[in-house]
Amino acid sequence: MKKHIPNTLTCLNLFSGCIGVLFALKGEYLNVFYCVLASGVFDFFDGMVARALHVKSIIGKELDSLADMVSFGFLPGVVMYTLLQQATDVTYLPYLAFLIPVFSALRLAKFNIDERQTTDFIGVNTPMNTFFIISLPFIAETYPDIILQTPVLLVITVVTSLLLVSEIKLFSMKLSSLAWVDNKYKYLFLVLSVLLLVLLKFIALPLILLAYILFSFLHFSQEAK
Repeated sequence: MKKHIPNTLTCLNLFSGCIGVLFALKGEYLNVFYCVLASGVFDFFDGMVARALHVKSIIGKELDSLADMVSFGFLPGVVMYTLLQQATDVTYLPYLAFLIPVFSALRLAKFNIDERQTTDFIGVNTPMNTFFIISLPFIAETYPDIILQTPVLLVITVVTSLLLVSEIKLFSMKLSSLAWVDNKYKYLFLVLSVLLLVLLKFIALPLILLAYILFSFLHFSQEAK
């Protein structure tokens, strides 16, 4: 039975993502957030459990990417689609939101065959991008004149899509040791992220994405010395 546990967690990731899509289409963004959060938890633990139980498999790797494509590719695309629908009267313009799923698929495909990404990431990972995208409806509640503008949403769509397949090197939170000297920028990023979330809630998510890129740059710059 234990060999099925990781794949069950991956399927729960997919299940949560599917439900999140339905909530997004109805504009129930808080429920979307809960679904993405659940998908993120399942996505984090499926690989960890597979390694702990020594039941890693080829089908598990493929299933993980398929689940991520829905939860962290199609779902943020649907969220952006609903926002663009609010921002513009042009019938077909919101369809550009689905550049996000397209580039998410490219990112996931690259990740699966890129041997440089065994311990760290090259390009923004899809869960991080998704949490950024789903923060936008909540930020729009406070700053609608900034967020619910067609040019702003289109720029965000294009920039985040390109970041997914960029050559920017970003650290993962997998630690080979707990030593401060090896992980100080990871620890600082984690502490800063928690503080920002406590103080700013959803508004913190874009700042966390920027901090992630900055601290990754500092981390790898230190390694290069």
